[in-house]
Amino acid sequence: MNTSALIRPAWTPATIALMVIGFMVFWPLGFAMLAYIIWGDRLEGFKRDVNRATDGIFAGCRRGSDKAARWGNGSARTGNVAFDDWREKELERLNEERRKLDEMLTQFDEYARELRRAKDQDEFDRFMANRNKSTAPAKTEPSTGTAPTKRGKGSNLLDD
Repeated sequence: MNTSALIRPAWTPATIALMVIGFMVFWPLGFAMLAYIIWGDRLEGFKRDVNRATDGIFAGCRRGSDKAARWGNGSARTGNVAFDDWREKELERLNEERRKLDEMLTQFDEYARELRRAKDQDEFDRFMANRNKSTAPAKTEPSTGTAPTKRGKGSNLLDD
């Protein structure tokens, strides 16, 4: 079994061909292949350093999210009784304000929905009235029992 990879960070025919094809297709691909050929042997150390740095960053985020979870929970006590009591009262007041605002939003949405329904109903009634006017049957003349005929320019297509 061959243990050497076909594409490895070295000047092999395969890597050179991939670099040339990369430049022909899309020039940043050619540069990426060139960088891999030149600095690819350092890639393992680079990956290890990047992983270690990102682990440190996300560990800090986890610590911050733990603090935020404790702060928002309300059951976490700080040790200062006066502050904890004040915080509990403020959180209850804010929750009550949030509930009132949500209730007002619901009422306004209902009001706006009713206005839209009334406007739509008015437009529909107007449309039906106009439609019924335009499609009403022609009135018949009482003496002959036939529909009145219009005479004049444009009343008959053959007259023009």
